[in-house]
Amino acid sequence: MLNREQILELIRQRQLVSDYIDLDTQVTPNGFDLTVAQVHAFEGGGALDFSNKERRLPATRQLAAEKRDAGDACGWWTLPAGAYKIVTNETVRLPKDLIGIAFARSSLLRMGAFTQTGVWDAGFQGKSEFILLISNPQGMRLKQNARVVQLLFTHITETEQGYNGIYQEKK
Repeated sequence: MLNREQILELIRQRQLVSDYIDLDTQVTPNGFDLTVAQVHAFEGGGALDFSNKERRLPATRQLAAEKRDAGDACGWWTLPAGAYKIVTNETVRLPKDLIGIAFARSSLLRMGAFTQTGVWDAGFQGKSEFILLISNPQGMRLKQNARVVQLLFTHITETEQGYNGIYQEKK
């Protein structure tokens, strides 16, 4: 698993992560905190099969963040209990010898919410998306650019063919 110094070196040399808010704050001793750019509500069901030929992603609706006053740079989402799709600010560019695994930040867990993520495959490039599940019956407030997951990076034996799915370089 990569440590802070190794992550910073890969950011400088290979743009491992870009479009971040504040590098010093987001690079942790053993990972990188991803931040919220967008929150989407699900508006339908999806379908998943073995080959992905019949895969249908559910429709979503981007939720507007409410600003308290004109001077606020970032707004807030007031979210009732439920499932939401999160889109990050950051762009991740994984080389073919590195994968990413994310975990919810402990502050999020202490509020009765957590994230569900997939593995960031070697060779993936693009904005990340994952699920925010709010179990707290009272819901929660979430501010734009909040740090919600910590992405950990680990080396693998370099793969000849990296990720080449439909989410590659998705904006």
